[in-house]
Amino acid sequence: MVNLNIDGCKKTYDLKNNTDGIRLSDIAKDFENNYSGYISLAVVNNDVQELNTYIKEDSDIKFLDTKNPDGLRVYTRTLNLVFIMACKCLFKDSRVVIEHSLSNGVYCEIYLGRDITEEDISKIKDKMDKIIAKDYDINKNIYTKKEAIEIFKSIGLDEKAELIKYKENDIVKIYKCNNYIDHFYGYLMPSTGYIKSYDLFKYRNGVILMAASEDDKHIPKKFVPQPKLANIYKEAEEWSNLMGVDKVLSLNKIIEEKKYGEIIRIVEALHEKKIGQIADIIKQENKRIILIAAPSSSGKTSFATRLCIHLKVNNLNPVSISLDNYFVDRDKTPLDEFGKLDYESINAINLERFNKDLKDLLEGKKVQLPRYNFITGKSEAGEILQIEKNQPIILEGIHGLNPVLTASIPDDEKFKIYLSALTQLNLDDHNRIPTTDLRLIRRIVRDNQFRGHTAEMTIMGWPSVRRGEEKNIFPYQEEADVMFNTACVYELALLKTYAKPLLEHIGEDSEAYIEAKRLLKFLQYFVELDDLSDIPPTAIIREFIGGRDRKSVV
Repeated sequence: MVNLNIDGCKKTYDLKNNTDGIRLSDIAKDFENNYSGYISLAVVNNDVQELNTYIKEDSDIKFLDTKNPDGLRVYTRTLNLVFIMACKCLFKDSRVVIEHSLSNGVYCEIYLGRDITEEDISKIKDKMDKIIAKDYDINKNIYTKKEAIEIFKSIGLDEKAELIKYKENDIVKIYKCNNYIDHFYGYLMPSTGYIKSYDLFKYRNGVILMAASEDDKHIPKKFVPQPKLANIYKEAEEWSNLMGVDKVLSLNKIIEEKKYGEIIRIVEALHEKKIGQIADIIKQENKRIILIAAPSSSGKTSFATRLCIHLKVNNLNPVSISLDNYFVDRDKTPLDEFGKLDYESINAINLERFNKDLKDLLEGKKVQLPRYNFITGKSEAGEILQIEKNQPIILEGIHGLNPVLTASIPDDEKFKIYLSALTQLNLDDHNRIPTTDLRLIRRIVRDNQFRGHTAEMTIMGWPSVRRGEEKNIFPYQEEADVMFNTACVYELALLKTYAKPLLEHIGEDSEAYIEAKRLLKFLQYFVELDDLSDIPPTAIIREFIGGRDRKSVV
């Protein structure tokens, strides 16, 4: 007999003699109607467990479904497995690459030695449906690194075998499904039949995979074309190919061979060149209002500083205005769904005054800017500003691309820039590194370096940050005139030296432990880069690590 506390509900299960216990997947069936998404994972005594796990001791259990980020990752990863299996069955010698997220899906490429066709897509989808209908078991086996390396070499996956050499933990889990073998750094569902809804369609040179919708699990997510974002991902891929660094394995070798100096210099040169091009466009088109928007930890401050320099090279003298000073008084600030002050709402900004001040400045008038007092929660009188006819105004903030922010300013006066850290560096062909994870690690390091925050504090506040991004930033990405990718191909190897001890300091009883453990899992594949000598003071990564030597603050 085992006593379980499942999402606050007490339940007892009888265990048969000489059994391994009761499987989480069987328990989940009793609670699946309590969830609006598909149950795909469980938290057992504050530790994440796959649904294949057997429970034989009294435990606290919380199930995670596809409405939960961790649960959705497992569902999507299992969908990726089914897709890879289908491609390998149909095109034996093909190379399948899980590239990156796009819109609400995952962009993948299939290398066949020819262009992929709509007929190919139809065959893949039909094969995926059959694999799902067969409900093949997805079995996990544990091996030592040495054993795993031998297994992958024996089936021709030499690159995967070589990457595993760098894994810090000697335990390697290998999944087997209907004779297909692979390694994933994250969890999978018990069988292929757990995939209930998805979509697959051709997009550019590859395909888009759409998982179950968070709003209605019975239908796949809706794809919203994002051509500008797709182009910047393509550019990132081209930059990676230029440097010969598209996977962790190639980066590790470069670090081991101490050839990273050239890679760093190439990254900086590419960034510098593109920022210069952006400044040239602003000059040529005589743009007066420069709006910069970006999700958290995208490097806005560094980018804005470098852009200012390039504008000055173009004989322009930009001024910066902080949107934070246009907050309404605290008693007029809107509340979020939790009843807390919502400073990320566009209605937290005095839009009427903001637009009037911008118009007056553009007309050459003297304007007394406001200054928001964060202690009193009141707007006060700030500096008096008057600009010349050719002086651009730089505005940096989360609402920069929202048309409502500058509704009274003619579009031909505005130049809108969107920033993000869109890494093209993947662990291997089948294991991508989400952009969100890169930004979170950046923020963990920065918050510890400059704000005195622990990794635990940053992780606990991250869901709120993400909700704000989803609401206020991502819907307006395609409004940008230009996008800029702030990711540096080498940076996760560098950030690891800072982030790893911070994440390891989080105890098993912490609510942040699960996320910390997940981040450490993929960081372990990176060879650490602890030499800062080749990184210039203007590099975007300096915004997060600073100009000093490594600190060991936890």
